[in-house]
Amino acid sequence: MMDVARLAGVSHQTVSRVLNEHKNVSEQTRLKVRAAIAELGYRPNRTARALVTGTSKVIGVVAPNTALYGPTSMLTAFEQAAQESGFAVNVGSVRSLNERSIADAVERHLDQRVAGLVVIAPVVSAGPALARLPEGIPLVTIDGDPERASTLVTVDQVAGARAATEHLLAAGHSTVWHISGPADWFDAAGRVRGWEEALRAAGAEQPPLLTGDWSAESGYRNGKLLARLPEVTAVFTANDHIALGLLRALSEHGRRVPEEISIVGFDDVPQAAYYSPPLTTVRPDFDAVATAGVELLLAQIESGAPDLAARRTIAPTLISRDSVAPPPAR
Repeated sequence: MMDVARLAGVSHQTVSRVLNEHKNVSEQTRLKVRAAIAELGYRPNRTARALVTGTSKVIGVVAPNTALYGPTSMLTAFEQAAQESGFAVNVGSVRSLNERSIADAVERHLDQRVAGLVVIAPVVSAGPALARLPEGIPLVTIDGDPERASTLVTVDQVAGARAATEHLLAAGHSTVWHISGPADWFDAAGRVRGWEEALRAAGAEQPPLLTGDWSAESGYRNGKLLARLPEVTAVFTANDHIALGLLRALSEHGRRVPEEISIVGFDDVPQAAYYSPPLTTVRPDFDAVATAGVELLLAQIESGAPDLAARRTIAPTLISRDSVAPPPAR
């Protein structure tokens, strides 16, 4: 505040009056103070004090406004973990995880004097916004960019995809096809990488990568192509909804699962056990991710300093059901 006052040529009391929108300040003085605030990037002490000391018992969460199972499950688990640690959660949902939307959500949280921030940032477009956040804010990123220096908690997407692919190869399939999620999602990229690593380690041929968008419709669309290829005997899908669409397409074309084609999904949605046949899938431990995120955030709040080297990677679990069998005899 003293720096703002010095730059604007006014007293720090005048700066305080401007910040509190006091009426007894001339418009010219108000403009000078606002210009100085903008130039210095000053944030009012009431927010900084709450962030550094952790006097607030509220954690701000920035999350995508989506019905996708992964992000919504992560948010629910985080709310529970925070409550168990004595903190309330204030959620700021954004329709698009771009720089402007995330920045606006962060500003709203800071204005409400949250103790720290959690950003569920599974897409590439969130990177620039996270890079521009004010320094010194206790912050944990969930499912963010693994290459970015930040406090990060994430599901081990690579290990999960590798386990799914290896499970199909162990059943006797010569190779495994993959329908991926959107290319700009870190989760999807990690699952592609795990699939590729498993095939390479087994010396198996890598089929062309097929791309989906997390929806059952994209699984159905790709499934109509795969159903026409007699050489396809095993498919790993980037999530269970894609697997659902794939099952529908294969059924319409008379391809039986698992007698002719085996399928493994990812996420273990609540309905996966009731697919026809029940779906073998990879189950992320959302509770463990949330608990680790809260622990790392509270450590920052208590220390008053971010720890960019703090990372937790949570291993998922393969859930075996009835959608995998040995390939049909030639």
